[in-house]
Amino acid sequence: MRLTRKRLCSFLIALYCLFSLYAAYHVFFGRRRRAPAASLRGPRKGAAPAREGRSREPSTLGSEEWNPWEEDEKQEQQHRFKTSLQILNKSTKGKTDFRVQIWGKAAIGLYLWEHIFEGLLDPTDVTAQWREGNAVVGRTHYSFITGPAVVPGYFSVDVNNVVLILNGREKAKVFYATQWLLYVQNLVQTQKIQHVAVVLLGNEHCNNEWIKEFLRRNGGFVELLFVIYDSPWINDMDVFQWPLGVATYRNFPVVEASWSMLHNERPYLCNFLGTIYENSSRQALMNILKQDEIDKLCWVSVREQWQPQETNESLKNYQKALLQSDLTLCPVGVNTECYRIYEACSYGSVPVVEDVMTAGSCGNTSVSHNAPLQLLKSMGAPFIFIKNWKELPVVLEKEKTIILQEKIQRRKMLLHWYQHFKTELKMRFTNILESSFLMNNKG
Repeated sequence: MRLTRKRLCSFLIALYCLFSLYAAYHVFFGRRRRAPAASLRGPRKGAAPAREGRSREPSTLGSEEWNPWEEDEKQEQQHRFKTSLQILNKSTKGKTDFRVQIWGKAAIGLYLWEHIFEGLLDPTDVTAQWREGNAVVGRTHYSFITGPAVVPGYFSVDVNNVVLILNGREKAKVFYATQWLLYVQNLVQTQKIQHVAVVLLGNEHCNNEWIKEFLRRNGGFVELLFVIYDSPWINDMDVFQWPLGVATYRNFPVVEASWSMLHNERPYLCNFLGTIYENSSRQALMNILKQDEIDKLCWVSVREQWQPQETNESLKNYQKALLQSDLTLCPVGVNTECYRIYEACSYGSVPVVEDVMTAGSCGNTSVSHNAPLQLLKSMGAPFIFIKNWKELPVVLEKEKTIILQEKIQRRKMLLHWYQHFKTELKMRFTNILESSFLMNNKG
């Protein structure tokens, strides 16, 4: 009997020990094995969601079970954060601001700065001797200086990268531009500046041989050339096409689109205000306009001699004609590209462009066979291109059938395209400078 009780007590003690071991096993090991399964199923219904990094919301800690590995998880999270920070620092290390100064010594510089870069100038007075401005495009910091007081040797040079804007259209302008290039050449040779690009208002016949000796490819110092008109030199490697833009030398302004510009009915089908050259296609255009009294549907004002400057009255009349016409007629002059094309875009008046090559050396390049106006065409300009002004009556007849709502949409599309055109040029210009100048720094 005593032996039976002893065996029973031993059995109960053993059973108690086994239960204790089983309970201890579940407390210390069971939860750790179940955790992955719980995470696969997702949070329990009604449970508060966990934060990123597996840390929990402080407000739910009181209702949830204690996690013995929470401290390890926090340390792991901190380690990942430090590692990510180190990677970020390494990726941005060495990426310093890129600074470029633009010296505007031709009126086309104002189109680049005020219209394409949308930069401001101080002072605003266009007759000021010295004007300057600043702009940032991506990682590039631009400064711009212009005015009669910007003279070689009479202002401080404290930058490594310079863009020089020059006029090389006529012989007198070429002499002046050459003096600037010789001055900059000396700055490069004395290591006061490192990199130089030129934006050139080229000759309307594309006769720009005078600048060849200054190009890097020919042993000179000019690394990049942005040239106006369809020069056959354009290769999109070190020579690029640049737009003529609006006539800033005649004080054509930056135009802000308005509700009335987009939505108002315009009283004229078309406009042409300009000079009629003898034996030119402009004479043919005038003959076409006089047929069937087409000129009564359009705002037409002509002169026989070209005038370099506008009066306040003539500029206002011209702007009013653009604003009140659905189409702007753009006959060729000495070159196919003219200021009128870009000025019409500013007012949402569709350019009707005479798409023919003019005399001279301009034409197709190694990268494009779509001359003239290769740059505009490559960027999808929504213009009306015609080969002969005899096509104009058909264009105007079609214009009469277009309802106002369709014209409003067309104006919006033109203004949107023109804004995109300028923005794209700004980004291309910046990317080209950065790629060339920074790569040559490494070399």
